[in-house]
Amino acid sequence: MQPPILLPLLLLLLAVSPRPVLSRRHASPPLATETLDVAASLSRARAAVSAEAVSLHQSAAVSTEVVGEHEEGLALRLHSRDFLPEEQGRHTSYRSLVLARLRRDSARAAAVSARAAMAADGVSRFDLMPANVTAFEASAAEIQGPVVSGVGLGSGEYFSRVGVGSPARQLYMVLDTGSDVTWVQCQPCADCYQQSDPVFDPSLSTSYASVACDNPRCHDLDAAACRNSTGACLYEVAYGDGSYTVGDFATETLTLGDSAPVSSVAIGCGHDNEGLFVGAAGLLALGGGPLSFPSQISATTFSYCLVDRDSPSSSTLQFGDAADAEVTAPLIRSPRTSTFYYVGLSGISVGGQILSIPSSAFAMDSTGAGGVIVDSGTAVTRLQSSAYAALRDAFVRGTQSLSRTSGVSLFDTCYDLSDRTSVEVPAVSLRFTGGGELRLPAKNYLIPVDGAGTYCLAFAPTNAAVSIIGNVQQQGTRVSFDTAKATVGFTSNKC
Repeated sequence: MQPPILLPLLLLLLAVSPRPVLSRRHASPPLATETLDVAASLSRARAAVSAEAVSLHQSAAVSTEVVGEHEEGLALRLHSRDFLPEEQGRHTSYRSLVLARLRRDSARAAAVSARAAMAADGVSRFDLMPANVTAFEASAAEIQGPVVSGVGLGSGEYFSRVGVGSPARQLYMVLDTGSDVTWVQCQPCADCYQQSDPVFDPSLSTSYASVACDNPRCHDLDAAACRNSTGACLYEVAYGDGSYTVGDFATETLTLGDSAPVSSVAIGCGHDNEGLFVGAAGLLALGGGPLSFPSQISATTFSYCLVDRDSPSSSTLQFGDAADAEVTAPLIRSPRTSTFYYVGLSGISVGGQILSIPSSAFAMDSTGAGGVIVDSGTAVTRLQSSAYAALRDAFVRGTQSLSRTSGVSLFDTCYDLSDRTSVEVPAVSLRFTGGGELRLPAKNYLIPVDGAGTYCLAFAPTNAAVSIIGNVQQQGTRVSFDTAKATVGFTSNKC
């Protein structure tokens, strides 16, 4: 027992002496979140398959948007494929529509990955020729069917109205940054699928001209042959979903919006076409190869903004628009293929925290293998399995308060939000080489898969070496490509 005389002294010493430092964990920074408007997105989803859904013809009739008069160059409207007249009424439920989209998307992603891998492995365009066709020595009958089944490119998800020929016939055409050959279905049709507009008849166009076999443009094709009787160039393009187009290679005049016509554009005039293009008359190729539309018009810059896939409204595709972007990233070109636009992705953050993903998951090696492609035709972003697992696990940790439900198709992380009008979810950002960071709105990565309130994380794993940034993550963002400066730009809410 302490002597009474010492107690006041002990208390005084305790009062003036330094307090011991207590060991404690540093408080975690608050989780960065985004708000998902569940009520609004469900309303759009249900409207997309309702009997009153607005078609593109109705949308165009009431639209006051002016295109084709931009200061720097050409421009035209973009629409989601699900609002083409031939697509209207094809699905009785939103879940059916989503499953159809995901089936197309699986074929597209697999095809892009296979094409990139083949290029990295040194497979040349002549290796893709059918076994019974020697370049420039075959007749039209000898090049029927796909070049290599499942190793082409998919059929795309966004469309534009393009004038073809002189006088111009307005046709719906697929927008595709993963293709280099522009083409349309042509009369006479040996085998043509159903499209919204009458099939283009080249005999009614004064500007149509065949391309000869010895023309350099014919040599730029991945798969070409020669019509023996006339010496005219024949082309063939196959797509990852089994679709294909075969026909005459020609030059023609194209008109975009209210812009002046562009003459002598090399295009395919397809007489034998088959697949999942439903509604579209053909494809407007925006890839980086020598035959793509931007290359042929010497456009070093172009940009697009993709509308919500459940909306009948339109946005624009612009050529020559050099406006500064909010976020920029390096544009990387493969040493083996010029078609795809690769971007320097360095990492991903969830809830404001950078994920522990090795840089090799996003890097392209010296052979062109790996890397990250920005693609308008793939819907859902594909990440290497380890990168996807890191993203998914971090997202799940930040959504403990939400009710989980079973997966749907390629989505393994889904939630029942049927009793919610809005929710807070972890923010997801793409981080680019050089320091740029694109923060995605919640509706670009947590999407409805039915009309009842089931939502899924819209990323998917891949075993392929290449990753793909898909159009779901690009919605509502103007994506610009500047091949002269080797940059890809992203600007939110600039449609």
